Amino acid sequence: MEVKVLTPWKHAESSVNKWGGKPEDYIEIHDWFDETKQYTGDWTHRVLRHHAAGIQWAIEKFGHSIENSDGKEIPVKMIAERHVEEDCGFVPTVADYLKPTLKNPEDWMLRVKTTSVHVMQFTE
Repeated sequence: MEVKVLTPWKHAESSVNKWGGKPEDYIEIHDWFDETKQYTGDWTHRVLRHHAAGIQWAIEKFGHSIENSDGKEIPVKMIAERHVEEDCGFVPTVADYLKPTLKNPEDWMLRVKTTSVHVMQFTE
């Protein structure tokens, strides 16, 4: 399976093609979506923000809209959805990412451990 990889800058250029302005108007949003690459180094980082909940988180972080350098108000939701669609082909839900795990969970995922409580004693 070939995975298409767009950099945040390429996403920003795509935003310019759609809504005008300059890449710098959009780069912070695209950097935020892709900063999770530092945890996995590959496409699997998308499970952390590339979904419907991640789009809502972007709105909470950046506000409902940004003003680009052409003076146009662009909804953050539209920018975020476009980023996710460019990478995934559609906007998945968190459940979409979890379905394969539910079908084939690792043993450690099913293990329930009991915890013990240790009373801490303080000395004066």
